[in-house]
Amino acid sequence: MESLNVNHYLAIFTVCLALFFDFTNGFHDSSNIVATMISSRAISPKWALIIASVFEFVGAYFLGTAVAATMGKGIVDPTHFLGQAGVLIVIGTLLGAVGWNMLTWYYGIPSSSSHALIGGMLGSFIFAAGFDFANFTFSFETGVKVIYWKKVGQIFLVLIASPFIGGLAGFFFMKATTWFFRHAPPAANVLFKRLQIASSIGLALSHGTNDAQKTMGVITLSLIILGFQPGAADGAKFFVQDWVILACSAAIAIGIATGGWTIIKTLGMKLFKVRAVHGFSAQTCSGAVLYTTAVLGFPVSTTQIIGSSVMGTGAAQRANAVRWGVIGNILIAWLLTIPCAALLGGAAYFAVRMAWDRM
Repeated sequence: MESLNVNHYLAIFTVCLALFFDFTNGFHDSSNIVATMISSRAISPKWALIIASVFEFVGAYFLGTAVAATMGKGIVDPTHFLGQAGVLIVIGTLLGAVGWNMLTWYYGIPSSSSHALIGGMLGSFIFAAGFDFANFTFSFETGVKVIYWKKVGQIFLVLIASPFIGGLAGFFFMKATTWFFRHAPPAANVLFKRLQIASSIGLALSHGTNDAQKTMGVITLSLIILGFQPGAADGAKFFVQDWVILACSAAIAIGIATGGWTIIKTLGMKLFKVRAVHGFSAQTCSGAVLYTTAVLGFPVSTTQIIGSSVMGTGAAQRANAVRWGVIGNILIAWLLTIPCAALLGGAAYFAVRMAWDRM
């Protein structure tokens, strides 16, 4: 088997694995977009998922690739890991992220696919750079040198700040909305149900332009490593090929259409009794935050931002309307995602590398 053929097979496997992660990202995060709309009965579950998936594709395909560039070149330098050994690290990244997504989906925990992917990437690249397979020793100091820690620090800062911004925005937007409509008749609820459909479209667009791009960045990273991105290894401008954009947009849209029902129940029914006005407020605020961070090129947690916006709107109604015990479980999952995904990514890389060396 010639080296070129092996590279092609590795590329095909990595792309398929990345698209599977993109799919799990979609059905994992479909709850974020449609949960409040379904629980407030603004629209049927079937049509909620159809609308979300269509506009998820539109947002992913047409609204830029700034986040993809951050994932593809902003966290690690791919030119240090060229060749077949390098793409094994990307495979470890994806296996770690998929593993965490599947685990949290099974238990109905709305964890962050973004955190899972970033954690898996950090774990697999640190482990790969710091491990001496000849002597079976690990150097953490060597491993950490391969990461652009300044950029990672900025990403972490935005990851931490964005949910608080979403929560505060949801709180004040809800307060302003209820004050503005304080004398409105009960029929205003019909208006908010219609507005909620419009706000869900905006949320799906912004979600697509953030989440699908993360997978685009990882696929492009693997293409650069294997030499299938002409000129990229020589410092050419980072770009995402058209077929990668199309494939990732389709994969996450199909995942959205599938729907993660266990997480939909957590976000839409267990946090507090969501009405149309809450859903409209939460979706409007979280969509605005998501689109802003996407334009700036920061891969944020859509789960955290949307979840915190929902909490903010509930707290604006009254503090005891929110089931804080459920939120505590979600916060624990948020805190555990990056370190757990990093460990899974590192372990997955070790297993893949050992299997590869035995071939």
